[in-house]
Amino acid sequence: MSEENILLVEQKDAVQVITLNRPDKLNSFNDELTFKLQDALKEAERHEGTRAIVITGAGRGFCAGQDLQSRAVTADGGQRPSLGDSIRRRYNPIIIRIRRMEKPVIAAINGVAAGAGASVTFACDYRIVAEGVSFIQSFTKVGLIPDSGSTFFLPRLIGLTKALELMYSAEKLDAAEALRLGLINKIVAQDQLMKEALELATKLSVGPTKAFGLTKRAVNRAVFPDLEELLDYEASLQEIAGRSDDFQEGVKAFVEKRQPSYSGR
Repeated sequence: MSEENILLVEQKDAVQVITLNRPDKLNSFNDELTFKLQDALKEAERHEGTRAIVITGAGRGFCAGQDLQSRAVTADGGQRPSLGDSIRRRYNPIIIRIRRMEKPVIAAINGVAAGAGASVTFACDYRIVAEGVSFIQSFTKVGLIPDSGSTFFLPRLIGLTKALELMYSAEKLDAAEALRLGLINKIVAQDQLMKEALELATKLSVGPTKAFGLTKRAVNRAVFPDLEELLDYEASLQEIAGRSDDFQEGVKAFVEKRQPSYSGR
C-alpha cells in the first residue's frame, strides 16, 4: 500500500534537500521508501543544477532502520525471507550511490539514526547532528549482523575496537561521544540544524564541484576501494543470519515488546 509523500524532494537553488517522510514510524525503511530514495539520489546525481545534497528526516527521528512491522517474517517455522536479496536490491544501491556520487552529500541528522538509517549517514560526506541525537547499531537486537555498509564504514570512521563494541552491544552512541570519536562533524541546536546544513550545502554548491568530485573519487580509491565487494559480502552473511532461529525470535520479541530469548542457532 502506497504512502502519500513518503519521500520529499525540494530544490533550493543548487542544493537538493531529500527528506525521509514517515515520521510516525521514525522514518523507518519499508520497500517503497528505499526505492524512492534510490530514485531521488539517481536524479540528484544526474541533475546538472544540483551541486550539493542534504538528506534529513521528518519529525523526531532521522531513520530507525528497517521497519520490522513491514518485514514478512513467520514466527511459526514457515518460509523465511531472503534478507540477502532484499539488501542487494534495496539498501546497497543507496549506499553505493551516495558514496560514488561526485557531489557533496550532507546528512542533517535530526533524531535517532539506527540500523540501516545509521548506515546511510555513515556513507555521507558530512554529518551534522542535532543535540540529543543518538546512533544505534541495532541489528543484533534482532539476531542480525550490521549491514548497508556499517561493517565497512564504522571501523574506518572510529576504529575497530569501538566499532565492535557498538555492533555487539547495540547500545546508543550519543552525539557528544560521536563528535569525540570523529564520527560527526558538528553538533547544533535542533532548531538550527537545517539552517546549518543548508548553509554548508550552499557554500559547497558554489564551490568547484568538479574538484570536489575528483577529491571524493580519490578518497574512495584510497579508503573505500572495495565497498561494493564488502556490501555484497554483508548481504551474504545477512542471508545466513536471516534464516536463523535467533532472527525469528528477535523479530517476534520485538513485535511482542519483550526481551528475546536467543538459542544461538
